[in-house]
Amino acid sequence: MASILTVIRPAQKITQGTRPVCRLTSSITFFNTIRRLSLSVSRPQDGLAETNERPRWSHTPERMKMPYRVRLVDPEKKWECNSDPKRLDHFYIKLLGVGGDKLLPEEVKWLAVTHKSFEQGARGFNDRLAFFGRRLINLQTDLALVSSEPPEKSSNHMKTPDGRTPFKHPSLVGLPNLVNIPLSDVLTVEKIASLATSMGMRSVVRWHPRLIRDLDASGINAILTTSIYAIFGALALQNGGKVAINLAKARVLKPLGII
Repeated sequence: MASILTVIRPAQKITQGTRPVCRLTSSITFFNTIRRLSLSVSRPQDGLAETNERPRWSHTPERMKMPYRVRLVDPEKKWECNSDPKRLDHFYIKLLGVGGDKLLPEEVKWLAVTHKSFEQGARGFNDRLAFFGRRLINLQTDLALVSSEPPEKSSNHMKTPDGRTPFKHPSLVGLPNLVNIPLSDVLTVEKIASLATSMGMRSVVRWHPRLIRDLDASGINAILTTSIYAIFGALALQNGGKVAINLAKARVLKPLGII
């Protein structure tokens, strides 16, 4: 019995003196993997360098494109948009007059005529510019209606039921025009789209129609109207409200017969 204890006790001392060994095999392998990835040769950046030299309006960044197309390309739905800066400058000169192509930077000129359906909005679109331009043109239209003669002269001589005569002032003569003539009837989509078409906007606007064989059903009039508003919104932000108002009166309101 004593001999057995003498054998067990030294073995217990040996096991008590030893410490558990922590195996770092998995962690070492993980760090080695990270080191190999960090030291791997990167992809050549020649293609990205070439695209960085090109203007932003002329291409969609590679990282914004899908690696694989979800839908197959239908040859019958292929649609080509303008990419010629000279044609765009010619349109701005025709719309804004001599020097109209110099009033906006190159990037903004393309942005103002780009709808969100073009390249899925990857090159920017003109919704915000159009919102600002619409407010500007609507305000000038209201001011033009107020300063014009009312359609019915007899309305100025109307009396109240108790026989009193309403207050009259020369500045308030055209006030009934804001009530009797809705703004939507003055600035219609068809009128503005017709003006844009006469200026050649159909050949420079960038969008993708739903039906390439039927542009009217695809909403070409709304696209042209939005682009007209966006151009004058960009003019107001770039050159100030005075320049944009004068151009809006001369190039939009006057051709439409509002002033």
